[in-house]
Order: sequence, then C-alpha cells, then structure tokens
Amino acid sequence: MTIPVYSVVAYSNTGKTTLLEKLIPELGRRGLRVAVIKHDAHEFEIDREGKDSWRLTKAGAQVTVVASHTKAAIMENRFVPIEELIARVKDVDIILTEGYKHGPWPKIALMRRENNQPLPLPPEECLAVVTDVPVETKTPCLGFDDISALADIILADMAKRQS
Repeated sequence: MTIPVYSVVAYSNTGKTTLLEKLIPELGRRGLRVAVIKHDAHEFEIDREGKDSWRLTKAGAQVTVVASHTKAAIMENRFVPIEELIARVKDVDIILTEGYKHGPWPKIALMRRENNQPLPLPPEECLAVVTDVPVETKTPCLGFDDISALADIILADMAKRQS
C-alpha cells in the first residue's frame, strides 16, 4: 500500500510551515506517523563547513550519508524528483509536502489577506482552502486555527481513498 500524500501550497510567507507545525501534532494525537517533504526554492546547505561530512562532499562524493543511532540524513548532489523522495519515505502513515503544487496528490491551498496574493490553485482543485478571506467555492474553507477540522478533512479523504 502506498503512503497517502497531501501537499500544503501557497505563496511565500503565507504560513505553510506554521500550519504544518500545528497540523503534525494534531495528526500525531490521532495516531498517525507523519513525514514532511519541504520544497526549498533556494539552494540550501544542511551541512556545516569543516564537518567531516562537508569535507567528504567537497572532496567529490555524489552522495553523503550521516547516521547516528537516532537519525540519518542523505545528502545528494543532484536534483531529486518529488516522486523519488516520496518513494524513499518508509514507516509513516502520511506524507505532507510543503510547496509542491504539481502532482496527483490532494492539495491544501493557503491564502492570507495581508499577503495580497491569490490562491496558488483554483479552489476546485483543492481538498481544502485555509484562508482569512472569503472564497466563493464549494471546497471546504477553514481558518488558520481550524487545525482539528483540517485533520478531519484529511482523515476522511484518506479513508475514502483506502476504500
């Protein structure tokens, strides 16, 4: 069985990470083990200059894995498609992505009045819309603090897809 994927999408500084920070523990309280795949529009570095793993990567390693008895990180010097990242995730009940609006999985779109940006997708293409602005749609619209209701929508959708 494949792990269900749900993507939180919005323009920058709309509150995707903040929403996920609230949603993850809510799903956890409901017994789900959650993974997150976050898209970063900028080049980022998780390693630190001078560390052994950084030195090995700079020496030319295409893949560097750092592992301890409590966590592991795989750093690859190439573009990794979202589908490949999803396929690597194991031992969780749900994968939440942040910022991946293209793909076949359900989307939760965010829109905030103060950003003066539209929804990143038409609401009809979304499982839910989280906003502080009225939106004319049949898609469920929730406020930024309606985390329990958002979890209900996701769990109902997961159940529907599993049947």
